[in-house]
Amino acid sequence: MAMITGLIRVMERAARKAGGRLRRDFGEIEHLQVSRKGPADFVSKADMRAERILYDDLLEARPDWGFVLEEAGIIEGDPAKPRWIIDPLDGTSNFLHGIPHFAISIAVQEPRADGKGWGDVVAGVVYQPITDETFWAEKTRGAWLQDARLRVSSRTSMSDALIATGIPFQGAGDPAEWTRIYNALGPQVAGIRRFGAASLDLAWLAAGRFDGFWESGLQDWDTAAGCLLVREAGGFVTDYRGRSEPIHAREVLAANNVLHSRLHKSLAGALKG
Repeated sequence: MAMITGLIRVMERAARKAGGRLRRDFGEIEHLQVSRKGPADFVSKADMRAERILYDDLLEARPDWGFVLEEAGIIEGDPAKPRWIIDPLDGTSNFLHGIPHFAISIAVQEPRADGKGWGDVVAGVVYQPITDETFWAEKTRGAWLQDARLRVSSRTSMSDALIATGIPFQGAGDPAEWTRIYNALGPQVAGIRRFGAASLDLAWLAAGRFDGFWESGLQDWDTAAGCLLVREAGGFVTDYRGRSEPIHAREVLAANNVLHSRLHKSLAGALKG
């Protein structure tokens, strides 16, 4: 059983508090005020309320840390201290359509030792309010679901692999690129799923529910916690060129080491064509 640190307890407490508010709002979707940020990009009062709860709780716990918030943007803190990266409601479209598949994502990113920008993500929590599941990880301490250790899938055959992705939609993503990748991977794998919440896709990959994941056009708050979960569960996370960074958002390819190599080979070949 993992010894849960004070930092993870702070993150989980905030996520559960905001998750309780999301569950109540989910039961009253028809009463929510919804506005449009862009084509097929919505924000509701549920997003805003959840983000405010997370901000208030985490600010109280770490008053000198900064924030990267999906709705409120960047709030600077002490540049020598870590910052929070938060998505208060990943899967807003699911939420607004009454589909019970959405999550809260919280990550902690440290400043670089040389003071030039931001470095490693050292802690992450992905909380699924409807199932009451807390996926969490700390750097070098593994990935966990509540108190159960997580490991990525051990499958090595593409024909056995279930792969998650995000499909381009109105105003987001590159349909031509996605189609080339799909045409290369689809005939080789057991199945491809698009559930609409990247943080949960990565958490489920860490838990062995999915065997691989690819998507582009995301944001840091979509993937910061999920990338750490996959790595701490023994997986690999890179961009489409195979480069590894603390957070992957614009391009994400993740799997266990064997499948990652095979997926990357197919994906790279598709994008050369």
